[in-house]
Amino acid sequence: MSVPAWTSTWDDEFQPAFWMAKQAMTRAADAMFRRHGVRQGQQYLLMCLWHRDGQTPGEIATAIGLATPTVTRSATRMEAAGLLRRTPHPDDRRLVCLRLTDEGKRLRRVLNEEVSRLSERALSGLSAAERKQLTAMLRRVRENLTAG
Repeated sequence: MSVPAWTSTWDDEFQPAFWMAKQAMTRAADAMFRRHGVRQGQQYLLMCLWHRDGQTPGEIATAIGLATPTVTRSATRMEAAGLLRRTPHPDDRRLVCLRLTDEGKRLRRVLNEEVSRLSERALSGLSAAERKQLTAMLRRVRENLTAG
């Protein structure tokens, strides 16, 4: 992909380089997840449930920084796709727990392998030291933008 001509209007090279890398990574990740029946964003719900199965939509929403209705809508689609099921909460009849199906559990290994391949593709040509440095720099960028 060549650099779009409009990026030359910025004096700062960081913004277009970061935006284009982020866009390329998002597209590649989205295609990878879709091959396995996972829509964009659903991987975060899966990761929460892989960590601790049986969480409520509210617990997951808090963990990933989304509104509970957003998680509930995503869980409905994931339930229809056979990735999870809803079960009654053991202590509060108003709540449900989200539990992985066998397919949802199976995807952990498959998607971990896919993510590793995608990371390797994205970082191809970088030395181990450069990879570590890039990761540290990206963490710093995030810290800079989220610091109060």
